[in-house]
Amino acid sequence: MEAVAKLRNYPTSPRKMRLLADLIRGKKVDKVLAILEHNTKHPAVPLRKLVLSAINNWKQKNEGGDVHELTVKTIMVDGGRTLKRMRPAPQGRGYRVRKRSNHVTLIVDYPPVVTEELIKQVITEDHKKEVEEIASELEAVSGEEVKPKKRATKKTATKEEGETKKTTRKKSK
Repeated sequence: MEAVAKLRNYPTSPRKMRLLADLIRGKKVDKVLAILEHNTKHPAVPLRKLVLSAINNWKQKNEGGDVHELTVKTIMVDGGRTLKRMRPAPQGRGYRVRKRSNHVTLIVDYPPVVTEELIKQVITEDHKKEVEEIASELEAVSGEEVKPKKRATKKTATKEEGETKKTTRKKSK
């Protein structure tokens, strides 16, 4: 069962936070914590706290589960409110400064299990036999093996019809 943690109105631009979010998306929690602990970007600290919060939320929902197998299932970084400030500019003018913030939503859960073993369990020998029987019935009805048709190119089509075009050039003196 997945657990969600949210960080709201963190005062850094969403673009800077997305750089870190792309680093940790889909990775195991242990590796994510190591990446964020040693990253030099300033949003790494609150993002690491957010991952720890999501792990604790998951522990409260699922007692007795293995925390080391958790992965960052989804992480979304959205723009938050923007504070507009003025900065002095030459000749009595003012430049607008936009101080951006962002919202981060993090979901942790076990990774989806799609392995060859599960596929083999779903597709059993009985299903394979049914498919082979249907294919043999189709061959018996048509009288030939079922093969995909090849499309003729334009050159071969014109040669088969007996149409050939000859081009001649006039020599210039």
